[in-house]
Amino acid sequence: MHEISLKTDRKTQLIEITDLVRDALGGTNGASAALVYVPHTTAGVAINERIDPELVTDLENAFHRVVGDDWEWRHDDEDGPNAPSHARASLASSPQVLIPLREGGLALGTYQGVFFCEFDGPRERKIYVATLS
Repeated sequence: MHEISLKTDRKTQLIEITDLVRDALGGTNGASAALVYVPHTTAGVAINERIDPELVTDLENAFHRVVGDDWEWRHDDEDGPNAPSHARASLASSPQVLIPLREGGLALGTYQGVFFCEFDGPRERKIYVATLS
C-alpha cells in the first residue's frame, strides 16, 4: 500500500489526484485494479471530468447549495460544528473508488480524473492506494 499526503486550503475543495495515484502505483505486477481509499469521514474520493477546471468550481459551489451551513445541525465536533461536512461527504463522494488497470495503467475514460474531495478543510489528509489482483 502507498500513502499520499495532501494539504487542503479551503473548507470545500476538489483536488485532482490522478497523477499522484498513477505515481503511487509504481509497478503493478500484474494487478487488475487500483483501490484509492480516503480514511476520513469528512472527505472522499470521486471520479469526474478533469478537462475543464471550471467544473471543479461549479461542483464546490453546488455542495454548499445542496447542504447548507446555516441549517439547524445537532452534531458538534471539537473543532466546531461540522455536520454539513459529514453530509456533503456522504452525499457527494465515497471513501473509496476501484479503478481497473489496463496495461499497467489506470483504465479511465478520456475525460475522467480522480479527485480528492475535501468538505472540512483546510486539513492535512491521507490517501491510500493499493493494487488488487
